[in-house]
Amino acid sequence: MKKKLQGTIVSDKMQKTVVVMVDRIVAHPKYHKRFKVSKRFKAHVENGDFKVGDKVIIEACRPISKDKKFKVKGLVGENKPAAAGEV
Repeated sequence: MKKKLQGTIVSDKMQKTVVVMVDRIVAHPKYHKRFKVSKRFKAHVENGDFKVGDKVIIEACRPISKDKKFKVKGLVGENKPAAAGEV
């Protein structure tokens, strides 16, 4: 099973690439206080139909470039994933 993450698009300025920020809640090992940790992933998108602020699901795939190891599967809340060539 491939790793899937949910996040928000924070940049769409590159061709066929979006930057997705994934937030998660982590507990401190000693003090047990919970805090939010954010990480940014570059994800491949074939057509540029995603905009900044969209909540998306990304899935791990083979390395596409030095930094891109995820593909955008689709928007959160939609039934079908986005596929290349669909309008």
